[in-house]
Amino acid sequence: MWNGFRTFSCRLTWIALLTTMFGTAVIAAPDSGYTVVKKIPIPGQGSFDYLTVDESARRLYVSHGTQVEVLDIDSLSLVGNVPKTLGVHGIAIAPESGRGFVSNGKASTVTIFDLKTLKSISEVRTGQKPDAIIYDPASARVFAFNGESNSATAIDAATGAVVGTVGLGGGPEFAAADGTGYIFNNLEEQSQVLKINSRTFKVEQRWPTAPCSSPSSMAMDRANRRLFIGCRNKVMAVINADTGKVITTLPIGDHVDATAFDTETKLIFNSNGEGTVTVIREDSGDQYSVVETVKTLPRAKTMALDPKTHRLFLSTAENGQFEVLVVGK
Repeated sequence: MWNGFRTFSCRLTWIALLTTMFGTAVIAAPDSGYTVVKKIPIPGQGSFDYLTVDESARRLYVSHGTQVEVLDIDSLSLVGNVPKTLGVHGIAIAPESGRGFVSNGKASTVTIFDLKTLKSISEVRTGQKPDAIIYDPASARVFAFNGESNSATAIDAATGAVVGTVGLGGGPEFAAADGTGYIFNNLEEQSQVLKINSRTFKVEQRWPTAPCSSPSSMAMDRANRRLFIGCRNKVMAVINADTGKVITTLPIGDHVDATAFDTETKLIFNSNGEGTVTVIREDSGDQYSVVETVKTLPRAKTMALDPKTHRLFLSTAENGQFEVLVVGK
């Protein structure tokens, strides 16, 4: 009994010491168990940017210079491509219309293609240098964010027609749709997040992201109305999507370029150009904890999440070979 009490007393002493040093006891979160489980080599040279998962069709779309590579995410094999997408940046999927949309930065166009055949349907003019691109299910519109025009081009997903333009007042970075008719977009140089009405094409709110500076990536917990913003000053900001309040910030790696949220596991992933993925757990809408840092490869800073398998896909080049990294358990 006395030995047991001494052990218990020692534990209390250590907890008291931690409390004195840090104000509260520090409990390490368990590792998520993620690691690089496979590398998929992709033939050819060229730059790379966004990746997009089509969960229902079980496909992964990977930007690659002048075309989009298409992989089966179950067999992890290359199944085709969408050609002639000059300076491709991003890919958006509109499952209801059976169409995909590719932002072509060098051509200042969006290529519309058939999701089943991967064949091009049409090419639509946008503003200068479209980069991020997302599908908004509430309005059934695709929004291409034009990096050099400080604007977003709205395209009707079913007809392929341009139906509006949103003036942003700064160069846009990544965006997220909340499913109710609002789109959120980062302005990196202004360190702001915009709240855009997808039906009226109006910017309804402009929120500062400080102490986050240079917001680059974005993901959203729609249920809790939380935006997760990856910032280039090595923090991830959590922002209330209704009020714009910055709830907290957490440390992440250098040169973040993509953020993803897994609704089932409540894990938030930030892929960093230094060659890491910072994993953060959402303990509640207002409480978050860093779980671990997963080592990947340098320049593997763009990422997509498969909600079914909980795997991550990142693209990079290693020794001149373009490849897709599969990160999982």
